[in-house]
Amino acid sequence: MDSWIVKATKHTPKVDFDAVTNTLCFMGECYPENVMEFMEPIFSWLEKYLKQLDGQVFTVNMELTYFNSSSSKMLLDLFERLDEDAAGNSKNIIVNWFYDANNDSAEEYGVEFQEDLEALTFNLVPRN
Repeated sequence: MDSWIVKATKHTPKVDFDAVTNTLCFMGECYPENVMEFMEPIFSWLEKYLKQLDGQVFTVNMELTYFNSSSSKMLLDLFERLDEDAAGNSKNIIVNWFYDANNDSAEEYGVEFQEDLEALTFNLVPRN
């Protein structure tokens, strides 16, 4: 698959897939008016990508500085899809949840997401 980038807007994060390193990054704020409209092309791509992933590690870096409740539900959906693929298809998938070490809410969200997952490696990564 080819690398690609979705540029950030005022309400949506930058989404960057690096085909060389098999890394998908979400960076910035996430509170689109219609979160499913924003995420549907990414979910569609992800489904195709995971089918062809064979033995490589796939890393998802989440560096969201803000997200609303709709985006939170979408993130849980994303993580559950990845978790199912990691469990059911023995894929090696890692999620890194980057958060400001001074932001207790961001850490709590990461902990809550982490608790809902079984097969996915989910790392909490504080930043100063």
